[in-house]
Amino acid sequence: MTSINFEFMSVPKIVCSPGAAGTLAEHCRALAITCPMLVTDKGLLATGILKPVISKLEAEGLVPFVYSDIQADPPEHIVLSAKQAAVDAGTDGIIAVGGGSSLDVAKLIAALVPGDQPLQEMYGIDQIKQKRLPLILVPTTAGTGSEVTPISIITTGETTKSGVVSHQLLPDIALLDAELTLGLPPSITAATGIDAMVHAIEAFTSKKKKNPYSDMLAKEALRLISSNLLTAVRQGNNVEARSKVLLGAMLAGQAFANAPVAAVHALAYPLGGNYHIPHGLSNALVLPHVLRFNASDDWAIEQYAQLMTCVTTDNSCGDAQLDCAHFIELVEALLIDVAIPRTLSALNIPESDLPKLANEAMQQQRLLVNNPRYLSEADALAIYQAAW
Repeated sequence: MTSINFEFMSVPKIVCSPGAAGTLAEHCRALAITCPMLVTDKGLLATGILKPVISKLEAEGLVPFVYSDIQADPPEHIVLSAKQAAVDAGTDGIIAVGGGSSLDVAKLIAALVPGDQPLQEMYGIDQIKQKRLPLILVPTTAGTGSEVTPISIITTGETTKSGVVSHQLLPDIALLDAELTLGLPPSITAATGIDAMVHAIEAFTSKKKKNPYSDMLAKEALRLISSNLLTAVRQGNNVEARSKVLLGAMLAGQAFANAPVAAVHALAYPLGGNYHIPHGLSNALVLPHVLRFNASDDWAIEQYAQLMTCVTTDNSCGDAQLDCAHFIELVEALLIDVAIPRTLSALNIPESDLPKLANEAMQQQRLLVNNPRYLSEADALAIYQAAW
């Protein structure tokens, strides 16, 4: 049930416009940043797409310290090295330009630099005790929504991840510039776009914190992404399609930041942790099977039925069960159209590993409690088997 008793948090300022990265200097001045640290990754830096951004900052008298040692699924030592680099450079504000990993690390740098609280004490919910540095986040993928979420996910072991969740991690400014996404290959565009769709779907069906604001954002996110993702995948230089998917990903980020995700993510995390499968692809692999599992719950049927008209121009037939089934069919059809891998076996995941994955998924109780239907370890195993 959608609650009318809720809190909603998000960033104080959002800028959405192709070419908007060229205005970073004025935003830095508004935040009194004089010595910015620009956090990114080596791959993005090598493309040259950041050269105009850096040159514009330099022309405005703001010479950024560029830190590019970010890697996918960033481990703790990367966060701590980045923090020390920021301290050594005398950084007084953080700009992140990149994918979710760069944005997640940048959030923690901003939180760690001003005080002496160690990273280990920040894990969990609302554990950050010190004020952060000014923070501007600029996504280059349309997927994680990290630019508007109070969450940073860090790899803490060989196959485990931990999260820092705090309003301190919400940036001062989220800047959406679709021109920075034009170089994304079709496979990454597809996987990150599906990731954003999952955020929207799971926010809308989040059992504990579903609310009218997150519902509104989730439905609009789903409309934007589902109607533009295929074009963005097939026509990578289509700025309009890229802009709409990027906006949809941000809206989905705002939605799930306040109405948390559930079983799709819980089952996706072991895939990423064990096999280093990109997060969006991990979500896509289990998505249709989790939807079918949930669709035996009356409440979930009603929710999915409402989402059906967000992914098609078809009208509701008036029967929630039929609309729910049509919704799942349409989501699966989009997965096929964007040519995303469909099975665990296609990614060489041994069938013998499935019980271990099911056991690890059950450790994600903070997510599973949000799922519209109770999910046991046996259910998790059945879903992995269906996905295999």
